[in-house]
Amino acid sequence: MNMDVLATIKELINQGDVEQAIRQLDDFLQTASSNQDEAYYLRGNAYRKQGNWQQALNNYRYAIDINPRSPAQQAHRMVMDILNFYNKDMYNQ
Repeated sequence: MNMDVLATIKELINQGDVEQAIRQLDDFLQTASSNQDEAYYLRGNAYRKQGNWQQALNNYRYAIDINPRSPAQQAHRMVMDILNFYNKDMYNQ
């Protein structure tokens, strides 16, 4: 059951309906006892799509805390690389 809900939410994110995805993930995380790492990972992806880097990183961290082997590990690193790249640009101006 949980995986079906997450698959639907993943589809919303892919279609760009991130507001709806985030709302559903908020609900999911309040009630679900399993797959929370996956839900945090997806919520991180949704925030990343919005360009909300801080929230993306926070959610990836939650996912990694629950499951150190979560794909959030790689996503977190990727966002940090992006932010470091932009920050370097700011220093060079």
